[in-house]
Amino acid sequence: MITMEDWVTIRQLKAKNPEMSLREIGKLMGVDHHTVKSAIEKESLPEYRMDSRINPRLKPFEEVIFEMANVKGFRGSRIYEEICSKGYTGGKTAFYEHLKRVKLESQKYFTPYETLPGIQSQFDWSSYTVLIGGVLTETVFFSYINSFSRYQIFEESFSADQGSVFGAMEGSMTESGGVPVNIQTDNAKVFVLNASKNNFQWNPRYLHFCGHYGFEPKRSLPGHPWSKGKVEKPFQYLEDHFIAGNSFEDFEDLHRKLKEFQQRVNQRVHSTIKTTPEALIKKDREAFSPLPDKGYVGVKEEIRKVTFDCLFSFNGSRYSAPWMFAGKQIWVRVSKGYYLEIYSQANKLVARHKLAPSKGSIVIEKSHYRGNNNTTGNFKRLQEEFLKEFQGNELFLEKLLAQKRLNANRHLFQFLELAKLYHKDDMIQVIKVCLAYNVFNASFITGYLEKNFRQLFVLQKEPLHYHLTSEPLTRDLHQYQITFNTQNEGTIKNGTDTD
Repeated sequence: MITMEDWVTIRQLKAKNPEMSLREIGKLMGVDHHTVKSAIEKESLPEYRMDSRINPRLKPFEEVIFEMANVKGFRGSRIYEEICSKGYTGGKTAFYEHLKRVKLESQKYFTPYETLPGIQSQFDWSSYTVLIGGVLTETVFFSYINSFSRYQIFEESFSADQGSVFGAMEGSMTESGGVPVNIQTDNAKVFVLNASKNNFQWNPRYLHFCGHYGFEPKRSLPGHPWSKGKVEKPFQYLEDHFIAGNSFEDFEDLHRKLKEFQQRVNQRVHSTIKTTPEALIKKDREAFSPLPDKGYVGVKEEIRKVTFDCLFSFNGSRYSAPWMFAGKQIWVRVSKGYYLEIYSQANKLVARHKLAPSKGSIVIEKSHYRGNNNTTGNFKRLQEEFLKEFQGNELFLEKLLAQKRLNANRHLFQFLELAKLYHKDDMIQVIKVCLAYNVFNASFITGYLEKNFRQLFVLQKEPLHYHLTSEPLTRDLHQYQITFNTQNEGTIKNGTDTD
């Protein structure tokens, strides 16, 4: 037998490559060509059905077995003993197979529950094999659904590690327009370290994430999948209407088409709420808590030292960082199992690379070096940009131009680039310092910001405090960090991969 995933993949391959023979597809999938033929011909996953003919030795006991199983409620072992005492000479296997066919299963049912606007969202994920760039690729699809409005967010990734999971949740809350009171998940290790009732323990990093965004973590008890059925059911719709028979040019094409599909899902009339999720999300957004000012950079965060040629090492390859980080430290993290993201001290995403396909690669973005040359733009245009952001600081421009006549545009350009990474208050403070010391060199400005920045770029050793609030949180970056044990002190090395 093949799985639903294999059945979808076989049909997808044949639909996209009609010239492929059954044997070629079978070889690619590792199954017999007859299985491929059956999968292509049938419009649903083939199911194995046992022969319903009753064993002749069980025939005399057919009614007795039915009564003991469904009326008296006897267990299978008790029924087997009873019929043996009455003369049954057949085997156990034949008996238990017959018992499966005749025993009436107790119907499991549950009462669906509804929530008020802004109270609950549900989150889950599932893996599928999809055709990306002509290659069968295992891809993770995340689903985040707001329980009141049924407004759903889909995210894609090549990984389901903690960084990818938290990134998908961040993106989903951002697209939803706010933070619910609680988010329902399952018991994956990303969320729960111990799922037992007696020794239950949340994952500490997940609690940090919850504390940063201000929502209460909720979980479905083991064996109770219906408690987050709103998010599990839509995966079938995703399989049938997006994954089956679809292929993608690359990861970016997958993302674009997935968001188009998401839009269609949220614009269709939902069978339960009798309207579109897009129409009801407005009520959810009115009740949501606001998103914090900054994202969460606490997911397997790693510090890297950038060399003076603007490169840093990660997983055996080297990547470029913007020029102002030369000789400095940066935050890096993997996103969606596909991107490597670089963050500034102000917790701003400053660069993003595609992960190198193999170790030993060098990945360079030319724009990262643009601050080191004089072709940085016309001074008049830069001056207009400066005054638009820092109105009332004309004296700074006059002194800069007087002191740096030959390359004033380069120093002003670098100042404006730094302003993209730091808070406005910090830049205003550095303007005052420059005027006080009559120094307008971009290197001086960079060094001053690094040493006097109000959010120090260090890992603090603090006990873990878990605090949940519905109010937006604004904290120093060091408060988001997991407590590091003494043995981890040596994991941060200049310019080396510490994995």
